[in-house]
Amino acid sequence: MSLSSVYGFPVLLQRSMSLVSYRYLYFVIMLTAYILLICFNVSIICLIVIHKNLHEPMYIFIAALLLNSILFSSNIHPKLLVDFLSEKQIVSYQACLFQVFMFYFLSSSEFLLLSAMAYDRYVSICKPLQYPAKRRTTTVSLLLCFAWLVPACYIVVPVALNINSKLCSFTLKGIFCNNSLNKLFCVTSNELSIYGVIVLLNLGLFPMLFILFTYTKIIIIAFQSCGDIRRKAVQTCLPHLLVLINYSVLITYDVVIVKLESDFPKTARFVMTLQIITYNPLCNPIIYGLKMKEISNHLKRFECCYSYRYLTPINK
Repeated sequence: MSLSSVYGFPVLLQRSMSLVSYRYLYFVIMLTAYILLICFNVSIICLIVIHKNLHEPMYIFIAALLLNSILFSSNIHPKLLVDFLSEKQIVSYQACLFQVFMFYFLSSSEFLLLSAMAYDRYVSICKPLQYPAKRRTTTVSLLLCFAWLVPACYIVVPVALNINSKLCSFTLKGIFCNNSLNKLFCVTSNELSIYGVIVLLNLGLFPMLFILFTYTKIIIIAFQSCGDIRRKAVQTCLPHLLVLINYSVLITYDVVIVKLESDFPKTARFVMTLQIITYNPLCNPIIYGLKMKEISNHLKRFECCYSYRYLTPINK
């Protein structure tokens, strides 16, 4: 098999006739969603960067999470929009591997960032006397580096080992490159399968269990304390739990669907896959913008200033 055939195979979207008929509608919807999620996420990030009272670990982690969402969406949306307008959906093998790497690298980083946020809330609420010592800039920087570097090191291994793998199929079921790429290889490596389970445990299951443990402790402490602590716990932890639940459900679907794709309706699979790449990046800034009091207050002030400056009629 020549290198040109390996690095230039067609990846075909599995679409019903109704999806083909309405591809321009899907293009408009996805383009609108992509523009909105970029605007929403960038707006919250800019607020956190500009306002010094938001230069706290909790808000820094939120900004990192939203930046992660922008990168996650930008890894998939531009190519997907091109595919909607194309008669044939084609991607090179190398580009597909890069998309797989970015998809799982950023997905894993999301869990680790949520874990860092959970740890920050746990120390803040359950061990407030230790919080000033543990909220140093160095600690925050180390946690951010850990959340991005560790997944990158884990995910790059199987991607690098699959660069020269022999392909027996050139049709990838799905609208972007994910773990269904493994079905195209002539030989499946048992070692890589075991490695994949280890990665799933270390970057997915264990961080989620850690998050659930910390929030369980927070809830116990909150209900044993006064109203102010209980209110603080609800205001700061509820958005994180909503994001965790949403993301866990969608990622679980992505992991499981490859095993069930032959029995899963194509249209339902298409819609669910779109939610993976759109729903969470679009909802994260909305959840944090509405539920986090300080961010919400800055958004209201910005809205008032904008209304006064640009929408107030000039009296002549």
